[in-house]
Amino acid sequence: MHAFLAPVREDLVGIHSYGAPQLDVPARMNVNENPFSLPPELAEAMGQAVAEMASGLNRYPDRDAVALRAELAKYLLAESGVRVDGARVWAANGSNEVMHHLFLAFGGPGRLAISFDPTYSMYPEYARDTFTTYQTLARTEQFGIDVQAACSAIAERKPTLVLLTSPNNPTGTGLPMDDVHALAQASLDVDALVIVDEAYAEFRRAGTPSALELLDQYPNLVVTRTMSKAFALAGARLGYAVAAQQDVIDALQVVRLPYHLSAVTQAVAVCALEHADVLQAQVALLRHERDMLSQWLADQGYRVCPSDANFILFGSFEDRQAVFDDLLSQGVLIRVTGPHGWLRVTIGTPAENARFREALTRSGSANVVGQGKS
Repeated sequence: MHAFLAPVREDLVGIHSYGAPQLDVPARMNVNENPFSLPPELAEAMGQAVAEMASGLNRYPDRDAVALRAELAKYLLAESGVRVDGARVWAANGSNEVMHHLFLAFGGPGRLAISFDPTYSMYPEYARDTFTTYQTLARTEQFGIDVQAACSAIAERKPTLVLLTSPNNPTGTGLPMDDVHALAQASLDVDALVIVDEAYAEFRRAGTPSALELLDQYPNLVVTRTMSKAFALAGARLGYAVAAQQDVIDALQVVRLPYHLSAVTQAVAVCALEHADVLQAQVALLRHERDMLSQWLADQGYRVCPSDANFILFGSFEDRQAVFDDLLSQGVLIRVTGPHGWLRVTIGTPAENARFREALTRSGSANVVGQGKS
């Protein structure tokens, strides 16, 4: 038989796909999922919603997800007090596909995307897939953004896309609104689209504003969110974007695949939005657990990055892999990610958080090189 070597793109040869370990352990605290199962009454309502539309699965779904986008707009008004028309909302298979659509529509050969490292590790992959040049600027020691340096770089390099992540992954840090103002204006001056990734927005501390509030001030602004985290719908895959201008959404409709959102996904998401108040009770508990765990880690002498998300970055360790392995041997799975020497733990249920504390205590702090809160 003739030997065949698949003609893989040269830039993909030897590259491994994105992904974190999916292991069956008692405490899975590594991928920023909501640890709580859906309340039985909500799961039942979702099942009923799917059953009601199941007889129509022989037909394609609403390719523009009009009803879902209208419900998302209603949710944003209730959650953030920001009024947007459903036509300025875009929905896709998780915020990953939303971001991929943005790169497809506004990136491409000869175009530049700028972000701030450390940040979400998928951004360079979106750029790679769309042949967009990707560059990062280093964050400060406290994982903030040097706004003056960033504005200068934007003016000099003239990117097409500027990615701001707030709360940032993996650090959990929010971006002050004054910084968003400055960066959005600098980007507007060079006709760059600013994308504020707010995947963890619902977990931000009380009084922390959303970039949604700036949509009427900056026509180049897009805010992306997800239902995977706060809505406990990671398995349903539903993310969305809100744009200051309709023409941004029009461009995303051009690059999306036909019928990219299944009828089942749309029905489940609409049902979840109709029961948003039930799910927000879980968010409040996770915020409380995050703050308690952050304080505990600081009290143990670890450096703790202040978090507005549902995870905590903590360190620093001489050998973080050894700590990760030790915790895993005790049934606790966390994440080796972010800057060298740091680890990230997702906020779990109270029982999972207690198990994490016990495991980390057994592991000991002899490996810790940084002391005090960052």
